[in-house]
Amino acid sequence: MTTVVPTSEEDPALSVVRFTSEVSWADAGPEVVEAQVKSLSLEAQECIVMGRWLDLASLMLTSADLIFSKVSEKDLECIFTVICNLVTKTESLDESLEMAKLISTKITQQPNDKPALRLKIVFNLYNLLENSYSRFFVYMKALDLAVNGKVTEHIIPSFKKMDNLLTEWNIGVQDQRKLYCTIANILKESKSSARDSFKFLAKYLATFSGEDAYNIGEAKEEAVCTIIEFVKAPDMFQACRVYAQCDLLDMPAVAQLEKDAKYAFVYQLRKIFLTQRLDAYLDFYAANSTLLKSYGLVHEDCLVKMRLMSLVDLASAESGQISYPLIKDTLQVNDDEVEMWVAKAITAKLIDCKIDQMNQIVIVSRCTERIFGMHQWQTLREKLATWRKVLCSFGPHIGPAKEWPSIDDVVRSLHIQLQVQQTWNNDMEMGSHLKMIRFKNHSVQPSVVLTTMRCHMMVHLT
Repeated sequence: MTTVVPTSEEDPALSVVRFTSEVSWADAGPEVVEAQVKSLSLEAQECIVMGRWLDLASLMLTSADLIFSKVSEKDLECIFTVICNLVTKTESLDESLEMAKLISTKITQQPNDKPALRLKIVFNLYNLLENSYSRFFVYMKALDLAVNGKVTEHIIPSFKKMDNLLTEWNIGVQDQRKLYCTIANILKESKSSARDSFKFLAKYLATFSGEDAYNIGEAKEEAVCTIIEFVKAPDMFQACRVYAQCDLLDMPAVAQLEKDAKYAFVYQLRKIFLTQRLDAYLDFYAANSTLLKSYGLVHEDCLVKMRLMSLVDLASAESGQISYPLIKDTLQVNDDEVEMWVAKAITAKLIDCKIDQMNQIVIVSRCTERIFGMHQWQTLREKLATWRKVLCSFGPHIGPAKEWPSIDDVVRSLHIQLQVQQTWNNDMEMGSHLKMIRFKNHSVQPSVVLTTMRCHMMVHLT
């Protein structure tokens, strides 16, 4: 945040008014310049004395806007720093909001003229504001400026802090929807990660939970776009709460498409990519190939993704072992391609496994869940309970069982803190608030114990 440091007895605002009026009227001749400078300075002085900060901001912006192309960027930054600093003068939050609206609107009116500088000025204004809604309003203006001025690379890093910003702003649902849509469009146009764009689209759809049919109808286009983005993304294999605090299987905004004459096929496509296998997709493609192409979906890319997701489904359903013939038939590939697809799944971090070429089987130790709902949480709880029993076999090296965290505590901690992209492929840093487990000579955190339990169970599983 820029700080105004007075270097003379004159108020910085009066110095800015004098400088901007001299530059803007310079072509009119000395006599006109002198008269205008005197008139504007007197008006500014009156505003300062009377505490009319909104009027002073309006007066200063008029001259400042006229000289935007006539002075250096350094001078412009100094001028607008003084103007933006006026929001700190008033004690009224309402007046501060009106000033923020006036200043940000004026700055963003010509986005193609020094857009990066204008964006910097807008963020200087943002940092000077105390009112949360004023900050939100200015941030939305910054988004518009970044888009229209084609400088979105300067604002995209702030999206990583969006959850904290939303907590600070405490805005209503309508404002949240506008924000999510704007961010999703920026990420899509900037060709950022498809997962990032998908995340904000999904957050937008989640705001319609519990809405009546009339209101939820406005989310149809975004629901379709969200599904298509998920299908297109080559590196996204889950569309549930682990990505975006939403679930495409259960969201009302998505469910409405099932009975929509225009978009019912998109709903069916979502169901195939989340819960079904390759054969279902091929049947769907045979009947809807033209519609898929109209949404920019490439059949070959969809085949690759569905084969990988079908392999994941096999890994989840076949109790740890998958035969080569089953993989061949499910993925509809040749015998010599089976290991190649297993390798692709490993590279995509969808499964961890061993390939037993002699017995023609794949031994799976971990696989990504395509969806992660209550059934998956229950399965996780059961596995943790089993691992806890195995840990008991460590005998005298472990302290009394009463000092261990309960399975309910572990699952609850996982449910709160787990931000997984794959079911078991994580750093095991969750559960930090659980009690430490006491060993004879030292203490270890639950994350270490969980990792130890995992390794020990893998020996038994494999």
